[in-house]
Amino acid sequence: MASAGRRPRLTILSTNQRLAFQTPVKKINDGNDVQFWLQSKAYSEVMTFLLQLNIAMFPVEGPPSSTTSPIFSETITKLQNLISKLSDYIDEAPPDPGPRRFGNISFRRWYEIVELRINNLLLESLPKTVVSSHSAADAHSSALNELEMYLMGSFGSPQRLDYGTGHELSFLAFLAGIWKLEGFAFAEESHTEGDIERQIVVGLIIPYLSLVRRLIGIYNLEPAGSHGVWGLDDHAFLPYIFGSAQLSPSIPINAVAVPQEGSAPGAPNPAEVAKKKSVDGWRGRNMYFDAIGFIYDVKTGPFWEHSPMLYDISGVPAGWAKINKGMLKMYHAEVLSKFPVVQHFPFGALFPWEQDTNAATQAKSIHADSQPQSKPSTPSTGPSMVSGPQAGMQAPWATSRTGNSSLSSSGISTPTATARMAPPQTGAPWTRQAQAVPVTSTRMPSRMSPATGAPWATGSQARVDGQAQSVVDTGQSLESVLPKSAYGKPDKN
Repeated sequence: MASAGRRPRLTILSTNQRLAFQTPVKKINDGNDVQFWLQSKAYSEVMTFLLQLNIAMFPVEGPPSSTTSPIFSETITKLQNLISKLSDYIDEAPPDPGPRRFGNISFRRWYEIVELRINNLLLESLPKTVVSSHSAADAHSSALNELEMYLMGSFGSPQRLDYGTGHELSFLAFLAGIWKLEGFAFAEESHTEGDIERQIVVGLIIPYLSLVRRLIGIYNLEPAGSHGVWGLDDHAFLPYIFGSAQLSPSIPINAVAVPQEGSAPGAPNPAEVAKKKSVDGWRGRNMYFDAIGFIYDVKTGPFWEHSPMLYDISGVPAGWAKINKGMLKMYHAEVLSKFPVVQHFPFGALFPWEQDTNAATQAKSIHADSQPQSKPSTPSTGPSMVSGPQAGMQAPWATSRTGNSSLSSSGISTPTATARMAPPQTGAPWTRQAQAVPVTSTRMPSRMSPATGAPWATGSQARVDGQAQSVVDTGQSLESVLPKSAYGKPDKN
């Protein structure tokens, strides 16, 4: 990944900087709002924080790095206790024994219990400098009000009884908000580069994922905004980003960029995800395999059948670093750019609904046409929309490419798209432009279409119908979908 000479770093607010804290509100109401969100300060800060955590999860050259068991700071430990208490509250709201096709209504009772106690839990868990941050305009509004809303939005919906990557995004925003308020960085001087970030991922994100998996299992929460078999995972995305980073080649302790391909010595072959025994051996040591293990816990049948996207990615020959880069691009395309996922993300003072003047102009993707459109024009507070296809986000089979392999703007070889298959007739709306190509082999069940392949898995052999299908790269550089401010100054304002 190219960089401007600095690690991605979310700016910490200065101690004398007083924001107009407020109750965060919904702003994303249609597809045009999604386009504005992708050029907003909020998007830039969330993505910068994600990149900051991601690079910290790469192994470090020299003595063994603590990407799995760091020593936790006082704040991390207190927040761990908070998550543990939330898990304990499940015993106070046992699942309803009656037959339920969809989510168990007792989840609403658990949510109500948490809602009543969360304010006091946060007061006990966060540094005083965070909870005492009041609004410059209203003394009754504080940072705690905003953080509480992001945390409560991270457990799933008590109305719809579902959980998905949008709720996971809310927890990422909760952590990023604490970082901005210097809730984590107060002891940074006593740590080496990346230590605090590793503590956040290992000490908080992993316990959080364990909590939500327990909620999903006990209350039978439905997938929210899932693409079903055409998606990466029904519920989560972050463990695949951080888990692939854990298995990538090591980097210098002060590195500002990460490898583009390769794997760490001793890392399992990506294809091992299709073997339950191998997954069981790795799931306690790696976030990627831990997420795969949960899929095995809740789904039955062949792995390639219920998780074709992950099965396709397991054939990437360039190693875990290549998978990590692809996961970041896919997170932008399949999570942050999709209306069903980001529509409930609230905006306040910590993550403002304001245009980022440093944001790169992004063309509307092919998926934008399938987003709901309730406004005849662009939002009054939003930027002008840029028309034209966004080739990087198109499904591999959506357009016809001919000719020899070439290098994309990111320097990644883009092979010729030779053999394509039509998506299923029940395919999602974004498959509408596909060109039908007859299936010529029946050695593998025909449920698995190249449409489910990871578009960035250049050169990988997608195992479809017994044929080695070349998966087309997006042709879009990673930097083109990331905020220009991702590699900002590490010091405060």
